[in-house]
Amino acid sequence: MVKNIDPHGGKLIKRIVPAEEREALVDKATHYDMKKIQLNSREMSDLDMIAVGAMSPIEGFMCKADYDNVVDNMRLSDGLPWSIPIVLSATKEKIEGLKPGKDVALVDQANDVVAILHLEEIFHHDKQKESLEVYGTDDAKHPGVDYVCKMGEYLLGGKVSVVNRAKPSNFLAYRLDPVETRELFVKKGWRRVVGFQTRNPVHRAHEYIQKCALEIVDAILLHPLVGDTKSDDIPADVRIKSYEVLLEKYYPKDRAMLSVFPAAMRYAGPREAIFHALVRKNYGCTHFIVGRDHAGVGSYYGTFDAHYIFDEFDPQEIGITPLFFDHTFYCKSCNGMASYKTCPHDSSNHVILSGTEVRKMLSAGQAPPPTFTRPEVAKVLSDYYQKLK
Repeated sequence: MVKNIDPHGGKLIKRIVPAEEREALVDKATHYDMKKIQLNSREMSDLDMIAVGAMSPIEGFMCKADYDNVVDNMRLSDGLPWSIPIVLSATKEKIEGLKPGKDVALVDQANDVVAILHLEEIFHHDKQKESLEVYGTDDAKHPGVDYVCKMGEYLLGGKVSVVNRAKPSNFLAYRLDPVETRELFVKKGWRRVVGFQTRNPVHRAHEYIQKCALEIVDAILLHPLVGDTKSDDIPADVRIKSYEVLLEKYYPKDRAMLSVFPAAMRYAGPREAIFHALVRKNYGCTHFIVGRDHAGVGSYYGTFDAHYIFDEFDPQEIGITPLFFDHTFYCKSCNGMASYKTCPHDSSNHVILSGTEVRKMLSAGQAPPPTFTRPEVAKVLSDYYQKLK
């Protein structure tokens, strides 16, 4: 019988309140003058991922012991690997009247109660230290650092009880919680599943490494991120359309699954590679693809820093197998896709286009060569860029 890989920490967390308890908690939050904290879009996506166990073993927003250890050592206070702080910030004005031991209502942008924070701690937020340790820089031009700089001066720690889960209106056919992906993997008989993280359209280079990985496992979970990204990233709906046309024609339907990943991008490079791998383990993946400059931005990280960071952990404690890939491309002399590890020819034979070059071509109504991207994907992207004119 097919059995799922264990979640990180051994148990899939669930922080959604049972129906019979929900009404009483909502009533308490609404009518008993409970203090309220409004969540932004990243905090909402973090809350939802905590609620369904995608961030197991995290049960709420981090208290100081976990936060400090994650920032300093990439581990929770119990020693379990974890590389990204999951936090809720507040300004000095917002924490007035808040007391550890008292519940706080968490509300969405419409001021509707979505969860109860069982407040355990209020502590100072050292933004510069977090920026330097997590992002490797305190340069405010880095999108992750920019976000940290705009956070509140204090962090609120405690477990959460989710009473009203967010109801997104997009990508409904592709929204699957960890318990659902795990059930589907078992139903399909998939013992070994490789996860692929992306915030970009899938070009031939991505397709090549996905299919290389698919050769050694039972199936692939194509898991594009649809939470907050940089303003100049391709919009999620355009990316999803490009994945749909690609999967329809070029992937085996019984060995590939598309599902959206509701997280926000941190652009934390190596640390985010660890985070992405651990979260995919919670979704049931046994393997995870780590390409060059994973979750990177600009020139803040080395090309293969996201590979090297895995050496800082025992493979058993990470628990999911990373698959590392070099820069891939179409080689005219090889007459096929290759990488620097497999191709003996110089760069004049390689079809490599920068993001700027691709955007310029698409904006001009020109399709990138089929050796770089599939024609179907090129059309989806071209249609998007033409609408921007």
